[in-house]
Amino acid sequence: MPAELEAFAELIENSRSIVIFTGAGISTESGIPDFRSPGGLWEKNRPIEFSEFLQSEEARRESWRRKFAMEPVLSKAKPNKGHMAISSLYERGKIGAVITQNIDGLHQASGIRDEDVIEVHGNTTYAKCLDCGTRMELTQVQEIFSNDETLPSCGDCGGIVKTATISFGQAMPVEEMRRASAAAMTCDLMLAIGSSLVVYPAADIPLMAKQGGAQLVILNREPTPLDDYADLVLNREIGETLAAVTKR
Repeated sequence: MPAELEAFAELIENSRSIVIFTGAGISTESGIPDFRSPGGLWEKNRPIEFSEFLQSEEARRESWRRKFAMEPVLSKAKPNKGHMAISSLYERGKIGAVITQNIDGLHQASGIRDEDVIEVHGNTTYAKCLDCGTRMELTQVQEIFSNDETLPSCGDCGGIVKTATISFGQAMPVEEMRRASAAAMTCDLMLAIGSSLVVYPAADIPLMAKQGGAQLVILNREPTPLDDYADLVLNREIGETLAAVTKR
């Protein structure tokens, strides 16, 4: 095993409380496109701002068109070697929390309990009312929308229904950010995996861990702005790297 992987494996084995922080890079190996990278979906389709979504019925329709156009890809995605390696550490009791910028639900699908996954950018596998928070399944929304693009509304209060994700211009979820900060400050090892670490305030979380005394490992295919703060940086493929260092 290369020296940097030996060092990575040793950090994992010597840790008592690992917190994982993941970005889009871990899910691209499951066939989910990276929205932000060159050639990604946001380069092809301008992101719809939250304020625009609220104010414009046409913006809401376009949002649902895009959602259902992507659904065949998202619904077929399965956890990959990277997700499963993290899940194996979780099963061994090494991981206290998984903080993710991803909205695909693949960490839960890999076997990590929902209460231990902190989704700072929400979840695209269901919808909810923006007024009262009532959950609505995508199959319900699609049934309403598919015939004549009728916009869904909340059956409880009549409010606007949106995928349970955080859009541009939408406030970050207060409770999830509180939990993420608390987890970062109490771990002894933070693994930042597949994130460009340029989207704030989420990108502050690995720094919080470092400032709280934890060691920081960054695993990403490309360099990040936080590399200088890390104890170990690996610019490698994610799935095969995590699989290699978590084998027992």
